[in-house]
Amino acid sequence: MAVLVLPGRPASAHAVLTQAEPQPGAVVAAVPPVVVLRFNESVRVVPGKSQVVGPDGKRLSTGDPEASDGALSFRLRGTDRPTGTYVVSYRVISGDSHPVSGSFTFSVGAPSASAPQAVVIGTNPVVAAAVPAAKYVGYLGLVLLIGAAVMLALWYPRRLSRRGPLRMARAGVAAVAASALGALWLQAPAASGAAVLDVSPVELREVLLSEFGLVLVGRLAALAAVAVLLGGLRRRPGRRRGALLVAAAVAGLVTWPLSGHPVASPHAALLVAADVVHLAAMGWWIGGLACLWALLLRRADPRELRLILPSWSRWAMAAVYWLVVAGLVQAVVQVGGWAEITGSTYGRVILLKAGLVAVVLGVAWFSRRLVQRGSAAAAPGRLRRTVGAEAAIAALVLAASAALVQLSPGRTVDVEAVAAARAQGFAATLTSSLYSVQFEVYPATVGEYNSFHAYAYTPEGKPLPVVEWKVTAALPEQGIEPMDNPVFTLVDNQGMGNVTFPLAGQWRLSLTLRISDFDQATVSTRIPVR
Repeated sequence: MAVLVLPGRPASAHAVLTQAEPQPGAVVAAVPPVVVLRFNESVRVVPGKSQVVGPDGKRLSTGDPEASDGALSFRLRGTDRPTGTYVVSYRVISGDSHPVSGSFTFSVGAPSASAPQAVVIGTNPVVAAAVPAAKYVGYLGLVLLIGAAVMLALWYPRRLSRRGPLRMARAGVAAVAASALGALWLQAPAASGAAVLDVSPVELREVLLSEFGLVLVGRLAALAAVAVLLGGLRRRPGRRRGALLVAAAVAGLVTWPLSGHPVASPHAALLVAADVVHLAAMGWWIGGLACLWALLLRRADPRELRLILPSWSRWAMAAVYWLVVAGLVQAVVQVGGWAEITGSTYGRVILLKAGLVAVVLGVAWFSRRLVQRGSAAAAPGRLRRTVGAEAAIAALVLAASAALVQLSPGRTVDVEAVAAARAQGFAATLTSSLYSVQFEVYPATVGEYNSFHAYAYTPEGKPLPVVEWKVTAALPEQGIEPMDNPVFTLVDNQGMGNVTFPLAGQWRLSLTLRISDFDQATVSTRIPVR
């Protein structure tokens, strides 16, 4: 827990567009040679799914954009580019393997009367439902595999046939393998926005060679080793075989956080370790419950149960302790703060999961009381019913976990809010007989910190040096007279400053530009302030 107070990497997960050049909604004098999008984490390009479209509907970007250090750069072809509204659309893969898409517009000279349609490539509904379903199957398989393997290695009576728990463990191996293969397949249509069966060999190759694909291939390799070593559990495994089985299992468990939120989080090493502990404890406890309910409580005699149940109960209690501790560590980092617990979908699902765990622990307490009193061994039917209830509620916990890994962590709420505020700024072009001025105000909200950036041009469209800038804001409906706002000349025709809006409303923004000792003009517009 002490590691939590140390500096970590910037928060990330489900990449968020934080800045763009030009800004969304901006009006600029000329088309830049490169359009740059900046995200709060590193991203990977989805081939053929990102582009810049001009006012005439033609694609102006040359091929796919370049991704580097969280920035996406579109190089535009040609030099004679038309004036009007341009559309930038993108689809990328974030650091935690989730696809992210969006679009925005900017204008050159003035907005078009009819702008090209902004296209946002979403995820196919069937694919969107299949991804968490595949993860749920993987969690169920992990539970069956760990629970049956541990029960066979430590507690299962030698006189009983081991065929049942071995079948359970192998069913777990099959489920985890199916989940991994399904995730590899689904990553392609999730990235491209296509239907679940609309996958080309090229797309599959790109998935397999990506970090996400290599991690899942590693999971399948570890799973193959576990499947081979499971045969040794037909009898008590030796130390060497047991050590190899544990090593292969740990290697496989590490691949789960490496393909999800933990690896793209602050304190990544801590969260990867916590997630491994969380998954191992989950499999030990819930998998053990499944093995007790389906096999042991049906087949073992009372004398065996008197030895097995108290020992298993103590180990299950330890597993629950580590399950909760590791879950709390992840929640502290991923949720971000108290406000995000109820203010984000991620936080609310965390609360739902915690509530289900609390109910399971309540039922488990009752089961443990039966074991401590010794009545469970004499009448295993009653214990089997409570264990079945535990396992059923635990299945809902796994469903909440499968949904949770698809959501943006609560700590990204602030990043998304800042990005949304930037996207909701105000941009306009005003003209007079002396000049044309293009300006933007971000985020155009109540307060003192609204940045102002403006460019002045001659009526012919050439940069026009400004001697003095004067910017006032007034709200006549509320009796607020024009207030001066400091603006200075940055470079010749560029002005930069800050605008204060004390109240919400339709403010009148007036710009007076003096371009010589004798020439100046004032232009005005209304700007909505939230």
